[in-house]
Amino acid sequence: MPSLNDIVFTAWDVYPANAYESALNAHVLKEKDIEPVKDELIAIKPMKAAFDHNYAKRLDGDNVKDCATRWDMVEQLRQDIREFKAANNCERIAVLWAASTEIYIPLSDEHMSLAALEKAMKDNNTEAVSPSMCYAYAAIAEGAPFIMGAPNLCVDTPAMWEFSKKMNVPISGKDFKSGQTLMKTVLAPMFKTRMLGVSGWFSTNILGNRDGEVLDDPANFKTKEVSKLSVIDNIFEPEKYPDLYGDVYHKVRINYYPPRKDNKEAWDNIDIFGWMGYPMEIKVNFLCRDSILAAPIALDLVIFSDLALRAGMCGIQTWLSFFCKSPMHDFEHEPVHDLFQQWRMVKETLRNMVGETAPSYLD
Repeated sequence: MPSLNDIVFTAWDVYPANAYESALNAHVLKEKDIEPVKDELIAIKPMKAAFDHNYAKRLDGDNVKDCATRWDMVEQLRQDIREFKAANNCERIAVLWAASTEIYIPLSDEHMSLAALEKAMKDNNTEAVSPSMCYAYAAIAEGAPFIMGAPNLCVDTPAMWEFSKKMNVPISGKDFKSGQTLMKTVLAPMFKTRMLGVSGWFSTNILGNRDGEVLDDPANFKTKEVSKLSVIDNIFEPEKYPDLYGDVYHKVRINYYPPRKDNKEAWDNIDIFGWMGYPMEIKVNFLCRDSILAAPIALDLVIFSDLALRAGMCGIQTWLSFFCKSPMHDFEHEPVHDLFQQWRMVKETLRNMVGETAPSYLD
């Protein structure tokens, strides 16, 4: 796999600040950690973003493309990818979405086939085709793996699955699993393994970065809520264990609180019950750093997606579910949310690539 010395970075952003200015403004890293790479960061100047204010109303940057249609948006993004690849003498490209959560859009007829999606783009159907879909289409068209780090519908559609297979390109996502949901995918398997019942799970967060500001809009929060709520039902299998998990009250909230900046705080109250139905409570208070947790996930996904491309793998990369809170899957399969099962999938995939067999713990 490539080392960091083999990777060249660029970005699209609605704000024109270079990476050094953005790093200082974000207050994620201390200046002492930024200054040693100041020159490298200054050199990373964002390209104009493909942006539609209707999909993220809390963002008001002016470093945006002027696009006549969604198809024009795709063509401009493809040109960006080609020019960057040539200018930096890159052999391969990977594209990762680490931008804001878009407003919720449901799966519709325009997303059910590649032909229907392309027609919607050319017809400039802005209600069915989000900007992130244009990024995904452009990446796949240029032979670049695409990774969806937000809960946007985007690449999680039959049209994109079809296109990725047609172009022999891997796709993965969605929504980085870094904080509260990571904890859920650790605790929920424990409850199920020990057959501890759950009657309620209340989760709330406060965060003050731009992600929190965007999610303060109810239309954008709905997209995130759908992603975060899907986790425990899949793990608990209430249809198999109705007495233990058939009536779980699950509530998720995110609150924008500017003083915290990138330092997110997550609270969970979990009401469980054990032998003879006796109730107990578990409280989790996770004081985390959003970007510090997400950055290595983003880098791992880029490197593994590039590996998948070189290995001839295409379509949905279910083995990368380990990094995602809402793992992509087609209509014939169920997603895997259990963190430990997901990790096993990563190891099995890598072993298969190098011809190893999994160790047996049976005599």
